[in-house]
Amino acid sequence: MNILRKQTLSRRTLLRGAGAALGLPWLEAMATAAPEVDKGPVRMAMLYMPNGVNVAKWKPEGVGRDFTLSPTLEPLAKVKDSVTVLSNLWNEQSKDGDGHYVKEAAILTCARIKKTQGADIRNEVSMDQLAAKRAGDQTPLPSLELGITPVAVGNDAAVGYTRIYGSHISWSTPTTPLARELNPRSVYERLFRAASGPQGNEAKMDALLLDRVLDDANKLRKEVGSADKVRLDEYLSVMRSLEERVDRANSGQQRPWKPRFEIDPAGAPTDRPTTHEEHVRLMLDMIAVAFQSDTTRISTFMFGNSVSNVNFRWLEGVSAGHHDVSHHGKNDSKLEQYYLINRWHIAQYAYLLEKLGGMREGESTVLDNSMILFGSALSDGDQHNPHHLPLVLGGKGGKRINSGQHLVYTEDSQVSDLFVSMLDAFGTPVERFADSSGPLPGLLNS
Repeated sequence: MNILRKQTLSRRTLLRGAGAALGLPWLEAMATAAPEVDKGPVRMAMLYMPNGVNVAKWKPEGVGRDFTLSPTLEPLAKVKDSVTVLSNLWNEQSKDGDGHYVKEAAILTCARIKKTQGADIRNEVSMDQLAAKRAGDQTPLPSLELGITPVAVGNDAAVGYTRIYGSHISWSTPTTPLARELNPRSVYERLFRAASGPQGNEAKMDALLLDRVLDDANKLRKEVGSADKVRLDEYLSVMRSLEERVDRANSGQQRPWKPRFEIDPAGAPTDRPTTHEEHVRLMLDMIAVAFQSDTTRISTFMFGNSVSNVNFRWLEGVSAGHHDVSHHGKNDSKLEQYYLINRWHIAQYAYLLEKLGGMREGESTVLDNSMILFGSALSDGDQHNPHHLPLVLGGKGGKRINSGQHLVYTEDSQVSDLFVSMLDAFGTPVERFADSSGPLPGLLNS
């Protein structure tokens, strides 16, 4: 006599054979079915640090899981199992051209930017925005771009590029860099409003107001100079993002969504941070709020613009600006200060990772379901070296990232291969991105 072994049937199992399951009677096995585990959505962010690193204190010792964090990376000790250090990657398309702009504007596009001192800028779509175009309709905000420093205008005559390139890493089209939010309170209010959704006729009123604002801005654009055109384009890029969200709400195309964590309207931070460190921490907090609430799943943050010379004298052992010490000329004092500034940036990165790691999400955490990339667009700032990019990937990408490793690739492996891997783990796979040849070996779990 055959004995039918009692099994647990999930609703998903039944739905796979919906045609047959619809006619099934209620089975005892269904009553004992275990609830489906909340896995949480995958999120993705890029934290950009200008000016490169003191290379002598960056690279870990050891390969694979048997590695020791370097002095610069020591602040990541508590989350070491959730980070992956990536060595020997570069962006080949940024090898031409002097200075910072060619490298930094292309850190997420892997493209050759157009050399210009005017408003006729040209790049390519960045990997974060490629993901946003494919999956941005799943959340109220397709993406969130954050920064600390206002857009730099004018030209860097020494290298022949407009400084606009150095103020953006996120590009929605080849000619449209996305504006960054600089005010933490404004970011929080935007997140709260997006998570709350339109109330009553609010969406229709928003649409009317946006129409008027966009119309006025487009008329004004025809009357101003090139520098003001760039500022207006920055403003319009934010407005268009809001316009897309309003259009989806009015048309009913917005996918069913509810916040995974309620945003407290009384929790808004100050709009006037008193120190650089406070400003940075508040902006990182905004990424955490956005990811925990699921208001967006894609974000970028710039610690500073290209050629940033933020004065770090408040940091013990430092007496100069960031860009100044990056041009160390092998001077021991400058190299030590350079290292201390790099380490401080990593400590802020660790702060965000630990914060996300403390946010429970079913049996995992928000960090487990995230990919938080930290990096710079050059290695040794004194030489503007595009080789050996300093890159760390935090989080496990919903169990897709094989974290807790130091992965050392062959010399000059393409950073675009990293982006192919991240897009795959994010759920927006591509066969190729820019000059990629495929995913990075050893990074993804099958």
